[in-house]
Amino acid sequence: MGRYMSDHEEEKEVRGVDELVVASRSASHTSQLDDLLNEKLEQALDKPSIQLILHEITKIAMEYDPVDLAHAAIRLPRSARAIIYENLPDLHAKIIFITNTGSSTRAAIFSQIDDQEIRTLLDKMPPHEAVWILDDMSHRRVKKVLGLMEPTRAARIHELYEHGSNSAGRLMTDEFFSFSLNVTVGEVASVIRDNPGIDLTRRIFVLSDSGELVGFVPARNLIVNPFHVSVRQVMKPILHKIHVDASRDEAVDLVERYKIPALPVIDEQERLVGVITYEKVVEALEEIADETIASFAGTTEDISEHQPTLQRFLGRAPWLIVTLCAGFVTATVLSHFKDRHWFNFVALFVPLIAGMSGNVGIQCSTVLVRGMSTGELSQGARKAAMLSELCIGLLIGLVFGCICGSFVYVLNRFDIHSMGSEPLMLGAIVSCGLFGACMVATLLGTFSPFFLARFRVDPAIASGPIVTAFNDVSSTLMYILVAKTISSFFNYT
Repeated sequence: MGRYMSDHEEEKEVRGVDELVVASRSASHTSQLDDLLNEKLEQALDKPSIQLILHEITKIAMEYDPVDLAHAAIRLPRSARAIIYENLPDLHAKIIFITNTGSSTRAAIFSQIDDQEIRTLLDKMPPHEAVWILDDMSHRRVKKVLGLMEPTRAARIHELYEHGSNSAGRLMTDEFFSFSLNVTVGEVASVIRDNPGIDLTRRIFVLSDSGELVGFVPARNLIVNPFHVSVRQVMKPILHKIHVDASRDEAVDLVERYKIPALPVIDEQERLVGVITYEKVVEALEEIADETIASFAGTTEDISEHQPTLQRFLGRAPWLIVTLCAGFVTATVLSHFKDRHWFNFVALFVPLIAGMSGNVGIQCSTVLVRGMSTGELSQGARKAAMLSELCIGLLIGLVFGCICGSFVYVLNRFDIHSMGSEPLMLGAIVSCGLFGACMVATLLGTFSPFFLARFRVDPAIASGPIVTAFNDVSSTLMYILVAKTISSFFNYT
């Protein structure tokens, strides 16, 4: 019989539409609970003496679930988070708290407890969860803590820790059931019975004599088949698997596309080294969504964390420097034409041109980046998607250019908002300038994500403030060029 391992946590089934509806309805309840618990914790921490603080915190810790406390602690000052942890009722509650709270909370707690206590926590966790805990400590301290642990367990945790943080190896658990081809259903059932504290996984994996992954047995097949039948006879082929060094995004894409409850992870020799559960993929999706949204906004801060004002400022400032530089470039270009007579009325429409073209460019890049990140935009479909965005940009430029140009012409033709210039010329400048700026923005928004991805730069990061800044400069230059050309045609200099 081949080696076997198991999953300590119940694997989550693929969530259906009904479950999502229920979750959305309960969101307000959990939000209210977080607010109430946070208010109670803040009141407890404001008590006049340390004895009263500890008494109130202990009382709250006994009343509430450690998961709720873990979420509430994120919103408290870092110095207060360790107090909550230290006053939890038992080790089990502390483990639940540590695994469900944020990275900064764990770092704050680890700075207050010794290596032996961390080792005690890790000893009670599955290795794949212990690895995520180690990420919140320095490499030096990780070595010290692993050195205190039992060598075999420390080696398992260290093996997972060596994988990149955004790799399939980091998402996987190395606890699963696996048996050789000739093992019977009865023998499998016996092994499971001998481990009453371990929940049955949805898939039991089957290995060849050399340890290569050859198939899996659904849990149902173990129930409906006689005990004397071998797993070879009831197994199904493995249609999808992933290499241990593959990216996190690739693992998420496979599980989401094919709704795989347990994705096998293999090494170079096709040997099964781990399993990625659907639950882990859901957690990874949340992280990817948070990172993508933050990148589009031009910030690295986590709104769920209680961060000092200066730290939040530093998270936004680097992105805004790009915008500031672009503004200086635009101002320099505009100042070069300040003595031209036609510039007096042309400059009034610069905000309109920059705003319209900026939104057009962001719409293009957002749609394409979203398709790239979700895997919906394959290599073969990219040309069609780019052509489609270019056509949409062309149509937007034509329609809105004509509308704006006509509106400006009418305002000046009938002296509703006269600017002291030829109405037809002014309407033509605005119309053609907006069309040209929209086309430049469309080209930038369409090609920049693929150009950046080619050089292994995350397009989500650059499609926010960076693309916006470049678009402001390029669209303004295009508008000035059009205005200069048309005013020269009308001999209006």
